[in-house]
Amino acid sequence: MQRITPLTTILKPNLKTNTQFQIAWTVLRVVVGVVMVHNGLDKLGNIESFAQAYVEYIGLPFPIFLSYVAAFTELIGAPLVAVGLLTRPAALGLLATMGVAMYHHILVAGFSVPYLELSAIYAACFLFFTINGAGSFSIDALAAQWLQKQALSRQESQRQSLEKSYQTSASDNATEAGSGVS
Repeated sequence: MQRITPLTTILKPNLKTNTQFQIAWTVLRVVVGVVMVHNGLDKLGNIESFAQAYVEYIGLPFPIFLSYVAAFTELIGAPLVAVGLLTRPAALGLLATMGVAMYHHILVAGFSVPYLELSAIYAACFLFFTINGAGSFSIDALAAQWLQKQALSRQESQRQSLEKSYQTSASDNATEAGSGVS
């Protein structure tokens, strides 16, 4: 039975053998991660204005603090998604910021597609990466492979140690039986 660590579970993407699918997955991840960065930069450009117009408007507490959280989630999470490192946690944080953005747009304009479309597209992409991980061409996939090899190596070492211990015990018992020691 193969032991999978929680970190391996987080990092290991759903894998398909179709290379074109993996390339498309990678392109989507890189594009959505790269283009998301400017949102965090825009927030930091005038954090007080963003806090008042968006965070205070929807009634969240600590608007300046939450504005910084949103900005740094976008500034740190988006590049992590782009390179495929800790993709699921980063995408989850970005999905949360897009959920808040969608809520704000609904409060301001109702279910108006022009207001919702960009945040909804981002949210859908980040939901995809939260569920599916980064794909085969990512740092997460490399890290998951390495962790899996390490776990298998530890299991093999334990197996060899137990086998050696068993063989030593069996030979000691055979020696005792042969010498008549009881």
